[in-house]
Amino acid sequence: MMRIKNFINEEAYGGILLIITTIVALVWANSSFYESYHYIWHEFQFGYTWGDLVLVESLHHWINDGLMAIFFFVIGLEIKREIMGGELSSFKKASLPIAAAIGGMLIPAAIYAMVTINYPEYLNGWGVPMATDIAFALGLMALLGKRVHINLKIFLTALAIADDLGAVMVIAVFYTESINYSELLSGAFFIGVLTIANFAGVRKASFYGIIGVLGVWMAFLFSGVHATIAGILIALTIPAKTKIKESVYFDKLTSYLDKFNNEKRTEGKLLTNEQAHLMAKIEVLNNEAQTPLQKLEHALHPIVAYFILPIFALSNAGIHVEGSIVEMVLHPISLGIIFGLVLGKFIGISLLSRLVVKFKLAVLPEGVSWNQIYGVAFLAGIGFTMSIFISELAFSNEEQKQIAKVGIMAASSISAVIGMVWLSRSSKK
Repeated sequence: MMRIKNFINEEAYGGILLIITTIVALVWANSSFYESYHYIWHEFQFGYTWGDLVLVESLHHWINDGLMAIFFFVIGLEIKREIMGGELSSFKKASLPIAAAIGGMLIPAAIYAMVTINYPEYLNGWGVPMATDIAFALGLMALLGKRVHINLKIFLTALAIADDLGAVMVIAVFYTESINYSELLSGAFFIGVLTIANFAGVRKASFYGIIGVLGVWMAFLFSGVHATIAGILIALTIPAKTKIKESVYFDKLTSYLDKFNNEKRTEGKLLTNEQAHLMAKIEVLNNEAQTPLQKLEHALHPIVAYFILPIFALSNAGIHVEGSIVEMVLHPISLGIIFGLVLGKFIGISLLSRLVVKFKLAVLPEGVSWNQIYGVAFLAGIGFTMSIFISELAFSNEEQKQIAKVGIMAASSISAVIGMVWLSRSSKK
């Protein structure tokens, strides 16, 4: 439970930072310094060339295809951890958040398609309102403090993780235009190498990092399948078993601590040679008792929450408004996203949650009411990070991308206000 609370706290604080960087990006992009904003993120290019290999792209591109691959890698670690021993590890635990996530993806996509049905050129954006931004949602929920039961936060976290898995599948299947099968096979080969290494007992993070980046990620970068998908696939190959059993760890640790305590103290503050030796043994023992998956997730999660997602927001949320903001909001793309995220998420999550509980396939978490589930359903309409990311893939026209981002901002703001008001009224102090 402590690990879950730490995870939620990091997401919450990261969400608050995300809000701040979004405001900075919007102000920057609509100030007299807009030219500098556009130059830094879109025109300034860097990279390297090696023979016929040319990797020179804008900073915006490196963030979306490079840093976001780390974000998706952490998502992959979270998904694997939840499936193996978390809120998605059993049918009883997983049925409610998975059903809610499915409803929260299908209904928004259907609503977007209905709104834009007379505009075939806009239909490709149906995946934009399917996503939920867990960092933003938990960041706002944190403002309610202890008025919100921890089980409600866990439900939202599990729902968002299942939602992320669905979004990744959508990106891989529907937002890949052309595929270089030789590069894809090369990527599959390196994934196979990592999988075999896992079964062979290789636990060095550096090995998975080198093969993952130079093998899998590079292959996907040139394959046509979005490179961030490589992050998910690499994460699934990371070992999730400890080197020693818990009982062995406890017995050895107890023995080492007893020896440490019984060792004759030195007159100064320094440890004796034997105590220093025992400390080194305890460090090795602790390392063997942890899974590489959890160690990597623990190390990378703060980097994602406090650096990668804020820098993504800073480079992507800077919508430069030219013309009427009202016209942009009332554009079919924007309306489809707004209705999809605000109404679609609420209807989909609430309806599917009700159905699985009614048919006794799931139960409400302890201490959580239906009114609170409805509040979470509205908060899930905060798409932001994932929605913006998908909009970059769904639309090739820059004007359409900007309109989509306006819709995402409007929908996320509406969902945030309704969700917070609903939760504050339905949660006791």
